[in-house]
Amino acid sequence: MESATVDDNNPPLVQDARAVNRERFELELEFVQSLANPYYLHSLAQQNILDQPAFINFLSYLQYWREKDYARFIHYPHALHHLELLQQPRFRSEVKKDDWRERLNQKQFDHWRTWRNYPPVK
Repeated sequence: MESATVDDNNPPLVQDARAVNRERFELELEFVQSLANPYYLHSLAQQNILDQPAFINFLSYLQYWREKDYARFIHYPHALHHLELLQQPRFRSEVKKDDWRERLNQKQFDHWRTWRNYPPVK
């Protein structure tokens, strides 16, 4: 049996709660970032996952990632845009179509292709 690491400043229950919160944070962050991928969205739609009420509620819950304190951890900003679009029933149904997936993928590519990181104006 493994012995738990003891931190004199925090009792074991607090340490366990922190570990659970960190794991949840990391899992939700990874999932939200995966929403930047049009092929992943298409796959979810094809499997009718986007039609499930529990999943729709989960997407609504994930809106907290749009807040500044959480959004700073997002590496793929399109994930937040897609999360917003997924709140709309029409988007959830249209993303099932191959041509919509390709259109979304092309728009994302065009954005990245034309985006420039200019130095700040002084």
